[in-house]
Amino acid sequence: MSATSPLDVEDEPAVQRATRRDWIGLLALVLPCFLVSMDGHVLNLAAPRIVTDLRPSGSQLLWIMDGYVFMVAGSLLAMGAIGDRIGRRRLLLIGVTFFSGGSLVAAFADTPAELIGGRVLMGLSGAALMPSTLALIRGMFADARQRTVALGVWSASFSLGGLLGPVVAGLLLHRFWWGSVFLLAVPVTLLLLVIGPLVLPEFRDPAATRFDVLGAAQSLLALLAIVYAIKRVAEGRGLMTAAVAAVVGIGLAVICIRRQRRAATPMIEPDLFRSPLVRYALLASTLTFFALNGTNLLLAQYLQWVLGLSPLQAGLWTLPSVVSYLAGTAIGPVLVARFSRLQILAGGLLTSVTGCTVFVAVILGPVSNLAVVVTASVIFAFGLAPVYTMSTDLIVANTRPERAGSASAVAETGVELGGALGIALLGSLGVTVYRTVVAGSTDGLAPDAATGARQTLGDALAVAGDLPGTRGDDLIAHARSAFEAAFAVVCGTASLVMLAALATIVVLTVRSRRVRPEGAAVVRR
Repeated sequence: MSATSPLDVEDEPAVQRATRRDWIGLLALVLPCFLVSMDGHVLNLAAPRIVTDLRPSGSQLLWIMDGYVFMVAGSLLAMGAIGDRIGRRRLLLIGVTFFSGGSLVAAFADTPAELIGGRVLMGLSGAALMPSTLALIRGMFADARQRTVALGVWSASFSLGGLLGPVVAGLLLHRFWWGSVFLLAVPVTLLLLVIGPLVLPEFRDPAATRFDVLGAAQSLLALLAIVYAIKRVAEGRGLMTAAVAAVVGIGLAVICIRRQRRAATPMIEPDLFRSPLVRYALLASTLTFFALNGTNLLLAQYLQWVLGLSPLQAGLWTLPSVVSYLAGTAIGPVLVARFSRLQILAGGLLTSVTGCTVFVAVILGPVSNLAVVVTASVIFAFGLAPVYTMSTDLIVANTRPERAGSASAVAETGVELGGALGIALLGSLGVTVYRTVVAGSTDGLAPDAATGARQTLGDALAVAGDLPGTRGDDLIAHARSAFEAAFAVVCGTASLVMLAALATIVVLTVRSRRVRPEGAAVVRR
């Protein structure tokens, strides 16, 4: 089935073409994108070292891993609105400065609380980087063809960060302490602060109205309250406190949604969600990144703690999946010539489900096979690429041009929120399964040792090192088996979530075609 590209537009009138300064400015904009992309990869590899050094609880580890992502997801729309008022270049430079400051706090953290604080600051400032770079590109490259090239370079910088991030992190962890992975932000920040004012123009919306401070605060606090409730449940204590936080978070979310519906200038354009294809795309991208981030958190630990790889080796073995993602991104435009974007998106979902299923089969099998584990990650990444690219394409194509920036922010928020929820919910599920399975093997240990072994696999390995004779070997074997069970449950749940998204899209698409009146306009696919 052929499909007309939703990006086909009538020829635009002659516009000013980008100058050499604009192209140099594009290279400057690549720096923060590259930095943000590397951050998630280096943290996954550093997680085992962080656990060994700081000994965070299971809940604290989840805050360390997803505190950044939740702050980005909760602040993205607000930061976009702030940039309209103070200027995109100014917001970019302020954001990258505070990002570097948060990185320094994280690098030299002595306690889990300090590391969580640094990650939160990095998340707040990181939310200013994405909308600022994209908005600057749209202003600098008025010519449609040049803008397409510029956006291609912008997008490729994220892939490059994903490609080099694991290798750089592995090398740093091989020679230095875990905090060294956060110091990469410092030279990037200094370089951007020097060349940014010279090569980047300033853009702001002269017609921008008053910023909705209350609405932004409501959305952020609602998200944080709900996440706090999830963390308390994951910790296995304070259930009453968790229930109160959940009620407060849900209440704030309802109030925020009602406020946005009544606001004259809401942070999110309500018309955006009237297109069913936009809703399908958001559903697919959000749930796919939910599965990706939730499984990646445990995958890095599985490679090092179960298969016994060093951080450098684990980083190198993640490269095939990054290359697979790049291949999936390249094949998307080829498939568009024969299939609709919604069909390609559905195929990507099914491919990613297959990858998760292979993970489960390997973990439950009698032998841990590194080659099969890598193959599973390659399959998952190959399916992820068309889901991300086609969902973004669908959202932007079915939005009024003057609201394309807002639509892009919504798409990115869905990705960030889905990824953060994946770490929180699937991570909490993994912690719960691990504790349940490993509990029986801690009988007979000292109370402190038993409590530590039930926290994480890293803690169990540390406790086992202090036990005499075969007792330590037995604890290691049981703890690794418990972690494998937790990983299998997480991967199986991720597969079911993506299958549910796929089934929903198929059912709703078929139903919408049946009820569409004869002669009704078809939304571009």
